[in-house]
Amino acid sequence: MNKDIAIFLITVSGLSLITSAGCGKSHAAKSVPAILPEVAVIELKTERTPVTVKLSGRTSAYLVAEVRPQVGGIIQKRFFTEGADVKAGDVLYQIDPALYQASYDKTKADLARCEALLVPLKYKLDRYNVLIKSKAISQQNLDDATGDFKKAEADVEVARATMDTARINLDYTRITAPISGRIGKSNITVGALVTANHAIPLATIQQIDPIYVDVTQSSANLLRLKHEISNGLIKNDNSEKAKVKLFFEDGTPYPLHGDMKFKDITIDQSTGSFILRIVFPNPNFLLLPGMFVQAVIKEGIVEKAILIPQQGVMRDIKGRPYSMIVDASGKVEHRTLEIDRAIDNNWLVKKGLGPGDRVIMEGFQKIRHGVMVKAVPFEDTTLGKTEAVKPQGSSR
Repeated sequence: MNKDIAIFLITVSGLSLITSAGCGKSHAAKSVPAILPEVAVIELKTERTPVTVKLSGRTSAYLVAEVRPQVGGIIQKRFFTEGADVKAGDVLYQIDPALYQASYDKTKADLARCEALLVPLKYKLDRYNVLIKSKAISQQNLDDATGDFKKAEADVEVARATMDTARINLDYTRITAPISGRIGKSNITVGALVTANHAIPLATIQQIDPIYVDVTQSSANLLRLKHEISNGLIKNDNSEKAKVKLFFEDGTPYPLHGDMKFKDITIDQSTGSFILRIVFPNPNFLLLPGMFVQAVIKEGIVEKAILIPQQGVMRDIKGRPYSMIVDASGKVEHRTLEIDRAIDNNWLVKKGLGPGDRVIMEGFQKIRHGVMVKAVPFEDTTLGKTEAVKPQGSSR
């Protein structure tokens, strides 16, 4: 009996010790504070940002001249090297001049004969003018002499014009460069027969310094820009003449800037776009006609732009952009955004964010809307101010 009582007392004591230990641990656990998830944030601020648009196009020569003969004949010589630079007036081809030289000599002789026939008629008219005063001749004789003299004068003018035409045709046998520039390949060889206004040009000369860049812009983007300017969202920057930047097909920047030449006033009905022509200096001939390029044209200035790194913008299942921010109380808040355009590694935000908002950049896997977090500054040396660029036809 005493043995059973002893076992009971030992069991009760053990349970009391276990219960006391458990209560102690629970109390200790309640005394430890919860650890908040840590997120990296940036604080937004407004800044003055240039707004540009990137348009695609192709280069074209500043001047183009197709060399064609103005008289027919056999090509005797070629005086240029294919691919070389030529100057206006340089002789390019020589057509056989024998026939044209003979024609010129004949018309020259015809002029001399007409001038010789004019001399006696002039003397005859002078005598008749004297004789008519004494009525030694009739008025009819004077009228005939006057008519013969004027006809001879007209014959001289006709002969002179014919001789000038023959001389011009003789000069045309020397085919010269109409403009200065770089000449391409020759489409005919020595010995070939050519005709006036030959269907195929003998060669083509192109002047590529400076050079044109023709890009296309949609009329919808033009209307959008005018609407934003009229509403004060974008301000025209007239402080200096805007320079146009150019990029090659592989993304390499062209070292020189260009000037806007003109904007076409006609919209292409099939594409809904119009042409913008830009002039670029091309002293080293890096740009060649027909190259595909992209031009970055300045549209204006956004005085108080909100820029956010693209890393801080996500999209929901419907494709709508949004960001997660930390409010003043330290809670995570979901913000739906309206984005205008890309700025290299940033987005230009129209609605949804404002100056002073703290946008989460890292730590998304630990958070959700309404959760308390610990915000720390985000560090990224790649962030920097760049120009806002909106590619042609990009979604907004």
